[in-house]
Amino acid sequence: MWRTPIRADPTIIREQRPGPWKSSGASWAAVGVSVTENGTIENMESIFEAAKQRGYEVFISPHYFYPTDSGWRFNGPLEAEEFRTGTFARRGTLDLTGFPNSGADWLDRFRPYIEDGRTVVVSPHKVFGPQTNDLVLQMRKRAISRVVLGGMLANMCVESHLRELLEQGFEVAVVRDATAGPRHPDWGDGYEAAIINYRFLAHSVPSTKEVVDRMLQ
Repeated sequence: MWRTPIRADPTIIREQRPGPWKSSGASWAAVGVSVTENGTIENMESIFEAAKQRGYEVFISPHYFYPTDSGWRFNGPLEAEEFRTGTFARRGTLDLTGFPNSGADWLDRFRPYIEDGRTVVVSPHKVFGPQTNDLVLQMRKRAISRVVLGGMLANMCVESHLRELLEQGFEVAVVRDATAGPRHPDWGDGYEAAIINYRFLAHSVPSTKEVVDRMLQ
């Protein structure tokens, strides 16, 4: 349940990591079960549809790596895997060669919502959180204080965005079935770990149905 009322114009933020959405993607073996069990793709689309129908602000925080990022001298285990697989690789900051249908591109079913000329696609985050992009600036300039958060991966980028937005003074609800996480034989279940932390941290952890119903009221 929501602990505080949603104002008439809540903001929808989607932390966008496109590679894990695709069954052909390099990350699908780790995240596919969670995506399928949660209905994450269908739920994200429902939120997009409701947001656009009611004129809510939508933000995308993309995750890209450029060739110059290969100069990093150290990386964590997931960063190293992302570099190894090239999941979010782009040819350059101004070069879209090979971008369509790559791991850095949107899912085709999300494209109409993201490329409608109204969705704000902020600069890329480089590790997990929005500290390195202009997401907070874009929301502050719009006098936004409340956020509905979804996307991938639950225990990495989504949780990192949640934590930073809380530190920045935003009120944040994380949609529990509009995200998913990896399952690793040694590291554990990323989705379950994230849900535990969401319950401790977020102002609310509603379902997609609860969010959409409130948005369409």
